Amino acid sequence: MIVTTRRTFLASVLASASLPSLTWAAAGSPSHLTAARDASGDYALYGLTEDGAIRFRVPLPDRGHAAAAHPTAPEAVAFARRPGRFALVIDCADGTVLHRLDSPDGMHFYGHGVFSLDGQTLFTTENHIATGEGRIGIWDRAAGYKRLGDFPSHGIGPHEIARIPGQEVLVVANGGILTNPDEGRDKLNLETMQPNLALLDENGTLQTLAEVPRDIHQNSLRHIAVAPDGLVACALQWQGDVFDSPPLMALYRADTGLQFVDMPDDILRQMSGYAGSVALLNAGEGIALTSPVGGTLTLFDRDGQVQTQTRHADICGVGRASFGGLATDGAGRVFRIADGAATPIARHGLSFDNHLIPIG
Repeated sequence: MIVTTRRTFLASVLASASLPSLTWAAAGSPSHLTAARDASGDYALYGLTEDGAIRFRVPLPDRGHAAAAHPTAPEAVAFARRPGRFALVIDCADGTVLHRLDSPDGMHFYGHGVFSLDGQTLFTTENHIATGEGRIGIWDRAAGYKRLGDFPSHGIGPHEIARIPGQEVLVVANGGILTNPDEGRDKLNLETMQPNLALLDENGTLQTLAEVPRDIHQNSLRHIAVAPDGLVACALQWQGDVFDSPPLMALYRADTGLQFVDMPDDILRQMSGYAGSVALLNAGEGIALTSPVGGTLTLFDRDGQVQTQTRHADICGVGRASFGGLATDGAGRVFRIADGAATPIARHGLSFDNHLIPIG
């Protein structure tokens, strides 16, 4: 029999505390996370490097959408496609599923989440089905991702959530579209929808609410990218007549509010009313906006001036990288974005899903 005394217990705690914590290097130092479907129809979460190589693959029970990467530990939360009811917490170093998160009764996930600045809390975008109210779920990582509660997203249909780097400020894209899982992905309130961008502190206190103008209220604000200086780039999806599409990208700054960029008609027409993802690129490369429906990648400077638009079938995922950015498409290609151009650098036997999530 081994008898544990108070002294030996404290010694073991101190010894474990001195052990180095695992970092993303333990998972092969991936730079990005993405969901994909392989040729057999199976779904998985993948870790990619900046040269397009796959570092890990972890199976998912159904189609994934986006993921939240822990800021330091090799841990990711993979979300089901909306209106999904599950999320998996994955140890990316050994591929094990640590926890399964199920949305509370009467709620469903919207496919995105983000960690707090200290990495100890996960925030998830959710729908309260009975009221249609957007909620932000709160999960305690140290307690095995115990559900702590939720607070209002201050809109309907919260989709992507991000955090201003280095700050305890959450940014929520409230798409404005009311849905109900019993009716699939049907959009139930197109005539009255009112999208907005909400900035909250990590306690849920509203700091700023920026609404899409009423004359283009059917422009659903869905995806966002956030810079350390607080600049937010927004990707939108037009719910009206595609020939009447307003600009599909907006920029938010604290001093100017939500401003829609000027998109020439020929550039806008190619996007077919749909922006799939957006990234604020590194190395002075500006902003990238994708349209899988239109098959386009449009590059802007940081003031929103169009630089180039190129055609790439089913391109959608995009994220910053050290040299600028990476993008992925439904044919398994990975693109390097640098010097104002997108160059294929790898191809896999996969169909990449909508998003490419930078790590760190």
